[in-house]
Order: sequence, then structure tokens, then C-alpha cells
Amino acid sequence: MTVVRSTLPDEARRVSCDALQDTLVDLLGLSLIGKQAHWNVVGPRFRSVHLQLDEVVSVTRTQADTVAERAAALGVPPDGRPETIAKVFALPAPKEGWLRDSQAVQVMTEALGAAVTRLRERIDATEKADPVTQDLLISITAELEKQRWMFEAENYPGDS
Repeated sequence: MTVVRSTLPDEARRVSCDALQDTLVDLLGLSLIGKQAHWNVVGPRFRSVHLQLDEVVSVTRTQADTVAERAAALGVPPDGRPETIAKVFALPAPKEGWLRDSQAVQVMTEALGAAVTRLRERIDATEKADPVTQDLLISITAELEKQRWMFEAENYPGDS
């Protein structure tokens, strides 16, 4: 049943909504990774990394809401249920327990990098199908690349 009817043709809507759903899962997963690391980070850079993790969580949760609302506007109900995230989430994540500050930074750098790679594929897929969704994905990619850069700079020139 479709409550909201999209102005997009069916195939374009499918492509766009698949990209949006996959992005929603990645963003919600990133927010969970960020919170897990936030709660468990230890080390001499605890405070700065702790605060930076909260920034990523805030950004990804805000972006997830925007993505979910775009899917709903196209007539497809977004699925952010825990079981959906757990079943399909595929980004690098921290191990259980305490995380040294440099490990937390590395995990976030890797997870954000993987998310950006996946987003770039979705940007390509939505180019003709739906430029509005593509534009949204481009802006999310820019923000996640910025967050990745900030984490990567934390560990320069290498593990401390």
C-alpha cells in the first residue's frame, strides 16, 4: 500500500529509495558506532575524541532523519528498525570493551571512509533516476568526508 504517491516513475523511485534505505542503515549504524566508541574511549586524548564522537553522532542522526523523510516523500516507508540495521549493516565497527583513543579514531576513520565509498556508488546510481536524491547524497558525502578528515588528522602521523 502506498500512502504517498511519488512524482517519480516507478523505476526511478525504486533506485532512489534503495539508495536512501541503504544510506539510512549506514547513517544509523554510524551513529551507533560513534556512541559505542564515545562511551568506551580512554587515553590521553579522551576529551577531544569523546567530544568529536558526539559531533559525528549528531551529524549522522540528523542526516538519517533527512534521508528517512526523503524516502517517505517518495512514497516508501523508511526502515530504521533495530533488526533491519543489525541484519544489513556492513561498516567497520569497534570491538567490545574499552577503546584506546587512537583505536577509536581509527575505527571512525575506517567506518566513515567505507560509508563515503558506498555513498559515492549511490550518487552514481541516482544521477539520472532522481537528481534531488542525488543532491542529498552528495551533501551527506561532503559532511562525512569532513568528519573522516577530522578523525584522520587526530592520528597523524600514526598510532600514538
